[in-house]
Amino acid sequence: MIKYTHTNILAKDWKKLSQFYIDVFDCEVVYPERDLHGRWIDKMTNISGVHIEGAHLKLPGYEDGPTLEIFEYNKIINKDKISQINEIGFTHIAFKVDDVHEYVEKVLSNGGSFYGEVVEKEIEDVGTLTAIYMRDPENNIVEIQNWK
Repeated sequence: MIKYTHTNILAKDWKKLSQFYIDVFDCEVVYPERDLHGRWIDKMTNISGVHIEGAHLKLPGYEDGPTLEIFEYNKIINKDKISQINEIGFTHIAFKVDDVHEYVEKVLSNGGSFYGEVVEKEIEDVGTLTAIYMRDPENNIVEIQNWK
């Protein structure tokens, strides 16, 4: 058996970033919140004296589905640059919504920012895609999309 369980975002401030995803995309905290420390997590992460705090967020549209895990480490490595959509590795999380423009405003009013512009594209035999890439308050890329 195999089952996808979660995607992790490492945050500077896990509470603030979690609140963004709760307020904008209707995610919900899956309790208990995490407070991980001790030899076992040192071994797992290969970081001596690590302390991780955070939470799993239930994603909209799922009752018992994969979660968005937002963690904050006591020992972090800061990137010198902001991630771009065309970098190798994980680049973004996507949400399907009823009204893309409404969610653009929600992202902006909750501390997010623009990455690209809203586009509309008809894809033959599939439908019309309306989508935009934006940034959350910690500059992670979020795609907001709608298919008609």
